[in-house]
Amino acid sequence: MSRIPLRARVMVWFSLVTLVVAGTFALATWYLSTGYMIDQRERSAISQAGGNARLVEAVLRRDRTGLEELLTGLGAEAESAVLLVDDGDWISGGNLVDPNRLPTGFLDMVKRGTSAHQRTTLDGAPVLAVGLPLHEASATYIEVSPLRELDRTFRFLSWILLAGTVASGFAGALLGRWATTYALRPLRKLTDTAAEAARGDLGVRLPPTRDPDLIPFADAFNDTAERLQQRVARDTRFAGDVSHELRSPLTTMLNAMSVLQRRSGELPEGTRQAVDLLDTDLRRFRRMVDDLLEISRGDQDTDRSTFELVDLAALVRVTAGQHGPVSAGALDVEAAPWVLADRVRLERVLTNLLDNAARHGKGLVRLGVLTRDGQARVEVDDAGPGVPAEAREHVFERFARGSPADRDATDSGVGLGLALVSQHVRRHDGQAWVEARPGGGARFVVELPEVAE
Repeated sequence: MSRIPLRARVMVWFSLVTLVVAGTFALATWYLSTGYMIDQRERSAISQAGGNARLVEAVLRRDRTGLEELLTGLGAEAESAVLLVDDGDWISGGNLVDPNRLPTGFLDMVKRGTSAHQRTTLDGAPVLAVGLPLHEASATYIEVSPLRELDRTFRFLSWILLAGTVASGFAGALLGRWATTYALRPLRKLTDTAAEAARGDLGVRLPPTRDPDLIPFADAFNDTAERLQQRVARDTRFAGDVSHELRSPLTTMLNAMSVLQRRSGELPEGTRQAVDLLDTDLRRFRRMVDDLLEISRGDQDTDRSTFELVDLAALVRVTAGQHGPVSAGALDVEAAPWVLADRVRLERVLTNLLDNAARHGKGLVRLGVLTRDGQARVEVDDAGPGVPAEAREHVFERFARGSPADRDATDSGVGLGLALVSQHVRRHDGQAWVEARPGGGARFVVELPEVAE
């Protein structure tokens, strides 16, 4: 049951409750109304049979003249019949009815001199049999009245009650859907707001509400988001400040390393190897400091004045040419979309993707530019082992460098290149992801909103 969505469960429960309630009222209405109508019909039939019996008894006390005509007249109604037992003989009037088809218990009671009535069925039609003893004439009078109209009324009433019960069930389901839609509206708003915050927009807040049940909830969420935004801002400022302060001593060390590298021929072999290792680490350190400064500036920078219309295909060609020779077969330009972008940041995105393909993907296989559903797309395919499905989101996190087995021994990266790609693409209202390349390897995709020229 827990796998069924909440809205479906609420709709089912509302429907079941309304069905039970409506069914209960329908059954009560059925028994009360049918009982009342049957009682009224029996009273009317008994009263009519009593009057007719007195007429027959008066004729029997006289000379029986006109008895058959009287019985025929009393049984002239459609599907009705009159029976008279006189000295053991059965005399019928109206429709011919075999007395033996009447209930045995009913006949026995009437023959013993007791008034009785009973509902039964003759030839598939419901009837009411009323038996009255004629004590003064030493005879028994039985009148059979049709109940077909009453049966039709019962059938119509049953269909009405059944249809009403089913309609109530559907109405309950619709009411449950409306109730869940209204009740889950704050939850959907929270989900949308949390999703925006997860995408990096920490400035989103839940709107104010007058609902006393939701005020503490909205206040708690907004307070949490505010604290998180302040914490991220502090961390960003701290990273920027640290990186900025490290640049001066780092520049001094790099200059000193340049001097040592120029005079490495004068150094002993062991010292020269140590200098080379130190040079590699210093270059890696400088790259990390530069990336951290760029990330910290990107986290705080909300200025879009540097955005301009950029020919994405032309920028890809230029960036690929600056990065290194790209074979004609690797460059796959299907379209020439235009995007609104910061040219410098977008160029950095392309450079980092090409660097990633060279360092971690065993070389570039394809660099594609195309459009899909109003989105400009850049695809970078490499020849590496690919990225496992469970790690495809983590590769864009800061300091994510993958497994040591997949890294080049000369790799000086610090795991910030793809984090910068994700940050810059989000700033352009786009998205970046990695997927499996057909034929093996990884495909890094950057998608940006396309604009008309």
